[in-house]
Amino acid sequence: MPDPRGWAGLDDPAQAPEREGSPTYPFAVHPPEYIAQRLTEIDRTSAENLLLALTDDCCTLSNLKRFTESEEELRAMARTILARYGDAATYHTNVSRPGPVPGTLDFTTSHWGYNPLSDVYSEDCGLIVVSDTEVGMFWNFSDY
Repeated sequence: MPDPRGWAGLDDPAQAPEREGSPTYPFAVHPPEYIAQRLTEIDRTSAENLLLALTDDCCTLSNLKRFTESEEELRAMARTILARYGDAATYHTNVSRPGPVPGTLDFTTSHWGYNPLSDVYSEDCGLIVVSDTEVGMFWNFSDY
């Protein structure tokens, strides 16, 4: 389905044979109650950091050095993506990196976890953004 705003999309696995039998691939089919128990609402700053952390396996910010853009340029890109959903959007994640304040994530700690929503990959970490008109999902899947 094309993006309603005309933004370019990238979904290489959409053509994968695995998708033929399972339109939710690589996510497992779970009832809403199961998913709700595995998601935590986070603040916008944590969502911005999480978008950047999802570019790396193990959900860290240490990989930002690999990019040619500066950290501030990368943060501006993350803010642009989140701005798409408006100021009233809510942010949810299956990542557990509890910050000092409820609803925040701490990317300085080496201790973290996640509540998997995939039956295919050994690690799956993501961000779900919910607005009045759309839902966006940003995910990193890894296999070790």
